[in-house]
Amino acid sequence: MNLSIEYEQEVDGRWIAEVPELPGVLVYGTTADEAMSKAEVLALRVLAERLETGENRPVSISISFATAACASGHQPKPIGFWLH
Repeated sequence: MNLSIEYEQEVDGRWIAEVPELPGVLVYGTTADEAMSKAEVLALRVLAERLETGENRPVSISISFATAACASGHQPKPIGFWLH
């Protein structure tokens, strides 16, 4: 299963991050790192819940990060994380 975390800075300065492949996994943070960390944690919790309830079977997971232009036009550096 390939998951991506998309993140960008809102006009008010907060950062938003979401995992498009998992509806409802959308979080805010005061920094890009905080938002991405929260999104990763929430995505893993959702996947764990699905496994516990038998909704999904165990699979390899790959998580990558994608940036969008923030309000200031600054492009944060993308980083990657893979969990197998």
